[in-house]
Amino acid sequence: MNDRYDTGDGGYGAGPYELVGYDEYGQPVYRQVPAQQAQQATYDPYTQQQGYGYDPYATGQQPSAPSYDTGRPSPSYDDPYASHAPYDTYGTGTQHGAGYDPYGQAASSGQQPRVAEQTAYIPQQAGPVEQPHAPAHPGEPRDEGERDYHTEQFAFVEEPDGDSEDVIDWLKFTENRTERREEARRRARSRIIALLVVLALVAVGGVGYLWYAGKLPGLSSAGSKPGAATPVSAQKRDVIVVHLHNTGKGGTSTALLVDNTTTKQGSTVLLPNSLALSGDDGSTTTLAKSVDDDGASGTRDQLDTVLGTDIQGTWRLDTPYLQNLVDLVGNIDLDTNTDVPDPDAKKKGAEPLVHKGSAQTLSGKMAVAYATYRATGESENAQLERFGQVMQGVLRKLSSDPASATITVQTLAQILDPPLTDKDLGTFLARLADLAKSGDYKTALLPVQADGTLSAKTSDSVVKDILGGTAKSPDAGAAVRVSVQNATGVKDDTEKARVALLNGGFTFLEGGTASGAQTASKVVYSDASHKPDATEVAKTLGLPAGSVTKGTVSSGADVSVVLGRNYQPAAS
Repeated sequence: MNDRYDTGDGGYGAGPYELVGYDEYGQPVYRQVPAQQAQQATYDPYTQQQGYGYDPYATGQQPSAPSYDTGRPSPSYDDPYASHAPYDTYGTGTQHGAGYDPYGQAASSGQQPRVAEQTAYIPQQAGPVEQPHAPAHPGEPRDEGERDYHTEQFAFVEEPDGDSEDVIDWLKFTENRTERREEARRRARSRIIALLVVLALVAVGGVGYLWYAGKLPGLSSAGSKPGAATPVSAQKRDVIVVHLHNTGKGGTSTALLVDNTTTKQGSTVLLPNSLALSGDDGSTTTLAKSVDDDGASGTRDQLDTVLGTDIQGTWRLDTPYLQNLVDLVGNIDLDTNTDVPDPDAKKKGAEPLVHKGSAQTLSGKMAVAYATYRATGESENAQLERFGQVMQGVLRKLSSDPASATITVQTLAQILDPPLTDKDLGTFLARLADLAKSGDYKTALLPVQADGTLSAKTSDSVVKDILGGTAKSPDAGAAVRVSVQNATGVKDDTEKARVALLNGGFTFLEGGTASGAQTASKVVYSDASHKPDATEVAKTLGLPAGSVTKGTVSSGADVSVVLGRNYQPAAS
């Protein structure tokens, strides 16, 4: 609130003013009160008289007559807070009329002309000041300058302020932009946290898989592979025997395809042709001879007996079918260990069909030539290992999908040996293909001794660990092993010699047929300890004692016999 202000008439027109509010700088805003609303001066004996024309806040204002009211402005310059009600001079309850003039001049009661209302600023005016408290009791003297304000004396005027709206809009814009920035930061933090969580889960899952698969660096070992804790004999294996028949040059190559479903490991076990097998009649034969004579079923049973395995089927793979198979899978890539000449080349010194080197791409024809090639002076095992390379290369290129692999097998149009079917073979090969592509596949050669038997010490790494069986080769001490080669020119002489030897207590080994007939028969031993056995063999076959000689015997045999034309079988 403000104290009374007597501004005079100069510069602002006649008539009193009343307060209507404050401007944006805190200065009060007044407006002129119409003449008919102006009140006559009142007399208050408790009011301390001020000097004539004194205005403590006015500077350069015209003097005005003194006013007698309880701190109210003079009648000429009405205070907007002055009461317009009749007054009580001494607090006795007697009200004086509005026309009372303390100077003795009658107040005009006539109608005053209406003056247009206008708003003006009172210059050099400070903001409202705190007023002293009103008297505790009516009639108690008031302090100098004390006023008595009533609610009806105030009027509030709302004026729109464009600057205020701009400020509000700016604050809203700033607040919205700040909120958007905070929201963007929150979203960025959420994305980062989510990404970190995903990466952590992927890392944990990858480490877990590597640990489960036994591929975790520093922790990988044979014992860490799935199912490694299961005893070898209790592990589940699916085994199929495959015989590669060379239709061009003759001969066979045999391998076992093994799928260890417990340890998730695939293997190819190469079986040398000199492996000694036991026939149904108790006679001893070789793997190569059994494949030719006993057929798929007989050879499979004999392998089960010697190796302690359970072979589910036999896959006969002639070389033309191998060539087609390689072409169907789109060629194979191998690290070849020798140059292989082209079997169809007509000139010596022609370009090799297969070159020695790493990562060589072989077509079907090249794969067959490499799988069956045996250089002069090489052992049979060298050719067998090449066959194993080709088989593993085919598995790496074959589809891992059982349906697709089955279609590939059916496309070969082979007639499989029962009970093996196209679907069985396709599904089996698809599982091996998956293992070969993941690196869980190996090729091993079955170690066979010179006599074709298996040593428990040397065969445990293959027979026991890979096949899960026990070696049961024919007992070497049970009988003298005699290899017989027919050079008489009469095919039936081999069978007659076999019967004679078996009846004499010897173990018969098929030695095949010589390329040409010979006149004299020979009985050969290599170890002096077997000379008596050689002499006994000659007697059993009806050969002269002079036919016994020391020399080189066939692999797996104690005594070798070459039947010549002088052999005369006993009459049956």
